[in-house]
Amino acid sequence: MKMLMVLFLLGVQEAAAVIHSLKYFITGSSGVPNFPEFVVVGMVDDVQIIHYDSDTKKAEPTQDWMIKLTADDPQHWKGQIALALDEQQELKANFETVKQLFKHTAGVHTYQEISGCDWDEETDELNGFSQFGYDGENLISFDQKTHTWTAFNQQAVIIKNIWDNNKARAAWVKTYFTQICPGFLKTLLSYGRSSLMRTVLPSVSLLQRSSSSPITCHSTGFYPHRAELVWKKDGEELHEGVHKGEILPNHDGTFQMSVDLDLSAVGPEHWDRYSCVFQLSGVNEDITTKLDKAGIRSNEGGSLSVIIPVVVAVVVLAAVAVIGFIIYKKRTDKRPPAPVENPEVQEQMVPTA
Repeated sequence: MKMLMVLFLLGVQEAAAVIHSLKYFITGSSGVPNFPEFVVVGMVDDVQIIHYDSDTKKAEPTQDWMIKLTADDPQHWKGQIALALDEQQELKANFETVKQLFKHTAGVHTYQEISGCDWDEETDELNGFSQFGYDGENLISFDQKTHTWTAFNQQAVIIKNIWDNNKARAAWVKTYFTQICPGFLKTLLSYGRSSLMRTVLPSVSLLQRSSSSPITCHSTGFYPHRAELVWKKDGEELHEGVHKGEILPNHDGTFQMSVDLDLSAVGPEHWDRYSCVFQLSGVNEDITTKLDKAGIRSNEGGSLSVIIPVVVAVVVLAAVAVIGFIIYKKRTDKRPPAPVENPEVQEQMVPTA
């Protein structure tokens, strides 16, 4: 579960202030008990908007404004379900082929896809992406600049050759990335702008497990996730003795983050020189919390004065669709390996976007 959160949140932190994104996390699995074979989670600006799985066969909106969009355009929602069913069939066929390529006949395995587009609201620049993974490792990804696929291992070369030579599919992928995906993203933003573009400031607390432990500055309840939390000494940002945690989602759609500071070699008489500073994108004023021993909440004395919120329903729902998926940031210039000859597998591989 921890690994899933890291994978998901690496993608979360990549967005910039004026860049909007539409992403679909698609996962096929085999050998996983009590888990759907096929799951889709759609996200706009890293906020979940839709969930579909092969057990329910229903595309469920997860935001109030998405329900309104559904009511205004019911045909669109029918199209979403039809698209999910088509993706399910293609993914199932490709999943079986990839297992053959890796000579896997049994056991727990996953086949993952993350596809979508980014739109820069200031420059109008578009960027499409489509990446696939198998059992948590990079498999193949689309290069929008060259309109070709990059294979990340020997087995994926067969897939690359098939998809690169499918001109009809290549034309469809280009249309999807340059027209369909950004067009739908802009529609979603028009419906959800009041929610997606809101600003919520956090509460900030100083925590310490014991008198010898690092001091944690914990902020929670902020939105959007584009935020910074740093320790400063005499107004200058500190890096030595500082450990920054990931930004994590709360159950209500807001976020939390923490940063630790080791002051074991600093006497309490110098603590007034330190402060924790929270910065939120779009907000000019920082939230500064001076280090004051009296204001630190501690576990000492047998009473737990604060429990840091844990990641609950929303991240679990998103995480199930990204079991071991390709880390969105993990784009590499790795040279593709040499081709592999396997005509039987080539005939079975179904190209997808």
